[in-house]
Amino acid sequence: MANQAEGGWLKGFLPRGLYGRAALILFLPVVVVMLVVSVMFLQRHFEGVTRQMTTSMARELAFVAARIDRAGGQRDAGREIAVPLEVTIGMPTGSQEGDSRLFYDFSGRVVIEVLRETLGNIRAIDLASDDKRVIVTVDGAAGPYTLAFDRRRVSASNPHQLLVLMVFTSLLMTGIATVFLRNQLRPIRRLAEAAEEYGKGRMAPYRPSGASEVRSAGTAFLDMRNRLERQNEQRKLMLSGISHDLRTPLTRLRLGLSMMSSDQPVDDEEIEAMEADIAEMNRMVDAFLDYARNDAQDSPPEPTPVAEFMDAIVADAQRAGQRVTLRSLDGDRAGRATFRPDTLRRALENLLGNAARYGTRAELDATLGPRSLRIGVEDDGPGIPDDSVDAAMRPFTRLDPARGQGGGAGLGLAIAADVARAHGGQLRLGRGQRLGGLRAEIVIPR
Repeated sequence: MANQAEGGWLKGFLPRGLYGRAALILFLPVVVVMLVVSVMFLQRHFEGVTRQMTTSMARELAFVAARIDRAGGQRDAGREIAVPLEVTIGMPTGSQEGDSRLFYDFSGRVVIEVLRETLGNIRAIDLASDDKRVIVTVDGAAGPYTLAFDRRRVSASNPHQLLVLMVFTSLLMTGIATVFLRNQLRPIRRLAEAAEEYGKGRMAPYRPSGASEVRSAGTAFLDMRNRLERQNEQRKLMLSGISHDLRTPLTRLRLGLSMMSSDQPVDDEEIEAMEADIAEMNRMVDAFLDYARNDAQDSPPEPTPVAEFMDAIVADAQRAGQRVTLRSLDGDRAGRATFRPDTLRRALENLLGNAARYGTRAELDATLGPRSLRIGVEDDGPGIPDDSVDAAMRPFTRLDPARGQGGGAGLGLAIAADVARAHGGQLRLGRGQRLGGLRAEIVIPR
């Protein structure tokens, strides 16, 4: 709270938008650097050059003034050396007292200072009446006289030209930077608009563009939006699947109960049929809950020995009465891979459950490569046609003609695909070369 109170007064002066803050970050250092360079250049370079040129000119004026003083104040005596030095000797106009210069003539201050330090008997220095000449009024033995010369002889090139050039260049570069900044911020604005529209429940078209960081953010937004849409679609399918799949056994139970009579004993076959319907509904509910839990993968990935993990999967399947063997494990048997053991185990158990339901035996194989882990499950069942592979990985989809009537909820492959996708990998389905049935491969980064 203290930090917010301390910085609150400063936030009131800062732009609220990204464009204004980016412009402030870009232009403020340029303006500060330009001002600092201008001041330092004017103070150091122009003052130094002006002082050096004025000192040299002051010696020439002192030489002319000394020649006039030796001639008893006769100005004509100094003209023979003043003309080659381009110095004009004249009479003062009016009673000029004190020095004068224009308010923006920064180098004039140095000129007046150096001339008064070098020359004596100076009454006035005029830099204002004619900005192209310097008029020095000197008190001579025969009265005051003036020494005039070109202003360019005591000053470097006009510093205002440099300032004008700097301002013009700064404005030009500011315009170019503004166009560039607008082009860079436009993708961020489009991303913000797409996110805002999606927050309102509308799907606005969006394509990542701009700098690499903005493209990464846009791609992450699209992945998030697609994942949320897929989850919403899966929830809708799950609700429709529950209502559809439970309707049949519930109808059988209702019919069975309606046919029961208190006057007649209950048939054992009817009781067994009802118990079978209840068991089937329990399996369906468990499958739905398993699929719903699969979306919330809270456990972090951890380095896991692949060989021990595969041996445990096979051992658990064999204890459950399934004919499962580990055919091969290529790569370093002592190697590790980073994944979520519980969710990957659930995916493999679903694949092995499908293999046991539609076939008689299954084989596992794994390949631990330098960058990825591939785990394959192959059975001797009827397999899946190539044109039905995509449909088979959708939730609540059962390919009864290809896989037989197993009574499942159609979630085994969908759960395995979601687990592989959550690990940054994929689930691939195809025809097994050894057993001839379905071959499912989970490939995840190592």
